[in-house]
Amino acid sequence: MPVKDPIQSVLVIANTAKAGARELAGEIESYCIHRGLRALVVLYEGESSSLPEKDGFDLAITLGGDGTVLFASRVLAGHNVPILPVNLGDFGFISEVGHDEWQQALERYLAGGIDIGDRLVLDVEVVREGKPLCAFRGLNDAVVSSEGISRMIRLTVRLSDQYLGVYRADGVMVATPTGSTAYSAAAGGPILHPEMEAMILNPICPFTLSHRPIVIPPDEVVEISIAQEQRTEVALTVDGQTLTPLVQGDAVIVRASPKKARIVRSDRRTFYEVLRSKLNWAGGLDD
Repeated sequence: MPVKDPIQSVLVIANTAKAGARELAGEIESYCIHRGLRALVVLYEGESSSLPEKDGFDLAITLGGDGTVLFASRVLAGHNVPILPVNLGDFGFISEVGHDEWQQALERYLAGGIDIGDRLVLDVEVVREGKPLCAFRGLNDAVVSSEGISRMIRLTVRLSDQYLGVYRADGVMVATPTGSTAYSAAAGGPILHPEMEAMILNPICPFTLSHRPIVIPPDEVVEISIAQEQRTEVALTVDGQTLTPLVQGDAVIVRASPKKARIVRSDRRTFYEVLRSKLNWAGGLDD
């Protein structure tokens, strides 16, 4: 989606757990002010928190890694604020702009030379005794898993009220295309282009080897129920950043959110180039 509206205000979200984040945030703030833009810098220390403001910004710039983008996307999804991710370490799958490329990328964005990609976001709800208990939003995945070490759990899974089966596994996750290169990939799931409209239902170390990952359309509703008589504690994690203990009988409802995370695309490298580099694929071509 091309940039159409003029940029007047910029939110800079800096993860101070990353070296150089504070200094770079100051540089970007000064640059924005010099360009006549309103700028607000928000510092956080790598843990989930809330933003003092969400509305009134035309662009957010994240300074950190993919985890910083996950945090920003959860709180900004639905506010129509594009996110320009700047990576302060190795190139991430989401944050593809290097720390020394931010000014060029920002100038290109302000000039309308870089497009925005919409990413599917998950709405996750925990239901206990028939009543909503809590709700979360995630860009990568929602994972129901054992809190114990090497302990299998039993989970009943339904897709849009249709019974799919009982999983005996370390857990079950629902991943987005963006999350397909994260925990889901480590659990043997397929890699999807991050702007696809789909979800991945992926068992984690299933006892029954015939239980395989399934790619499902975005209009499906996934219900994961905690079976009775578990031998270990069970928890829900969203994007690996929020954790909620679950009890027997709880149900976790996962659906595609009507809200989207809007991520500014890199004009220096494609998703496939990042994929080849991060996964060390070889094909006879020089890096």
